[in-house]
Amino acid sequence: MMLKPFFVCVYVIWLRELRKFLRERSRLVAMLGQPLLYLLIMGQGLRAIFTIDVPGFDYLSFMYPGIIGMTILFTAMFASVSIIWDREFGVLKEVLVAPVPRSAIAVGKALGGSTTAVLQGTILLILAPFVGISLSLVAVLQLIPLMFLLAFAITSLGTLVAARTETMEGFHMIMNFIIMPLFMLSGAFFPIGSAPDWMQPLMKANPVAYGVDAFRNIFFAGSPALDFMVYYPLSYDVLVLAVFSSITVLLGMQAFRKVD
Repeated sequence: MMLKPFFVCVYVIWLRELRKFLRERSRLVAMLGQPLLYLLIMGQGLRAIFTIDVPGFDYLSFMYPGIIGMTILFTAMFASVSIIWDREFGVLKEVLVAPVPRSAIAVGKALGGSTTAVLQGTILLILAPFVGISLSLVAVLQLIPLMFLLAFAITSLGTLVAARTETMEGFHMIMNFIIMPLFMLSGAFFPIGSAPDWMQPLMKANPVAYGVDAFRNIFFAGSPALDFMVYYPLSYDVLVLAVFSSITVLLGMQAFRKVD
C-alpha cells in the first residue's frame, strides 16, 4: 500500500513536467535551433579539414550522434531548473508538505525531464538522411531507450544539483560549470581514441561520452568505419549509463529528503 502514493506522486510530477514542456513552444524551438547551428556551421566547417583515410568515414555523420547527445544533455539538465522555479514561487513547499514520499518528487522530476529530452532527441532523428545516415525502424527503436537512459542519468544529476541549490543564479552558475565540460569531453567532435593522453581519462569519466558512443554503435552498425567511430562495445556503454543513473537518482532522492 505504501508503494501506491509513491507511484501516484511520480506520475503526477511527470505529467506536470510534460505538459509544461508542451506548452512552451519557444523552448522547443530554441533547444532544436542550437544543434542545427552546430551541424550547419561547425559540422560543415570542420568537415573540410577533418579528413581521415578510413573507408565509410564522413565527419558530418560522425558528429551527428554527438549533436543528439548534446541536445539530450542540454534539455535534460535544464529541465531541472523547474525545481528552482517551484522553490522560488512556493510550489515546492506545497508539494513537500503533502503526504507523499519526497523521493517520489525527485523520481518524477527526473522522469519528466528525461521524457522531454527524448522527445527532442527523437525529433532530431528526422535529420539523419540529410547527413548521410540511413536509419531503419529497428535502429530507431534501439536508439530511443538509449536516449532515455542518457537523459535519465543527466536529469537525475540536474535534480541532485537543483535540490541543493537555493537560487536561480547559483543554479545557472553551477550548470554552466558542469555542462560545457560534459559536452566538450563527450567525443561529439573527435573520437576518444584520438584525444591526447591527458584528456582521455577525463573523457572516460564523462557519462555523456558513453551515451554518444552508444548512439554511434547503433548508427554505424555494419559500417566499415565502426571500429574507428566507437570506443566501447554497446553493452559496456549501457552498463556505465545504468550504473551512473542509479547512483545519481539515489543521491537525488536522498537530497530531496533533506530539502526544507
